[in-house]
Amino acid sequence: MIERLLSREVGALIERRIERRIRESKLPQRKLLSDFDFDFQKGIDKGQILELSKLNFVDQRQGIVLAGNSGTGKSHIAKALLLIGCQKLYRCRYTTSADMLKDLIAGMPDDTVENKLKRYITPDILLIDEIGFDRIEQHDARNASLFFKVIEGRYCKNSTVITTNIDFKALGDYLGDPVATTAIVDRMVHHSIIINIQGPSYRIFESTKLNAKPK
Repeated sequence: MIERLLSREVGALIERRIERRIRESKLPQRKLLSDFDFDFQKGIDKGQILELSKLNFVDQRQGIVLAGNSGTGKSHIAKALLLIGCQKLYRCRYTTSADMLKDLIAGMPDDTVENKLKRYITPDILLIDEIGFDRIEQHDARNASLFFKVIEGRYCKNSTVITTNIDFKALGDYLGDPVATTAIVDRMVHHSIIINIQGPSYRIFESTKLNAKPK
């Protein structure tokens, strides 16, 4: 009886810690790999993704780059991996590229940028979603400088998961400094698992089904 009560107490404590990790991560949705339609998106190696879900890449300080067109499932997979990280009690953080850059730029006038950088440098797993999706502040060289500080601060120390719908060569235009971007890309791809998803958009597929006229 006492052992069962202690076991329940320990289980409840772990659940509370997991919930705290999820809240602190700022994940907008709790995506599950079990909900991902691997049969539809045949351009993805299911075995590789399931292997990544063991999170060995975190212990090895490796990164993940998920590249491909919009709607191919990059963000779903990345968010699912981050959720697993929270469940394993890793310190996790979610952000879009645009939100991160806006947050860091906002810290420059009042000299709080260094404190803001810690939000993105210190987590065990950082997910930077939608690089290239929102081109706000495009052509501003500060983007490249701040982005570099995040990537450099995490380089070979913590795991960074990135999703992008643009080619690495286009990052220079997106971040506003092609020269600095070369150094960023070098660090992004070194020690990173790169997954290029070539396939149809699941969102378009679902929209087509929804709006199909009955025969």
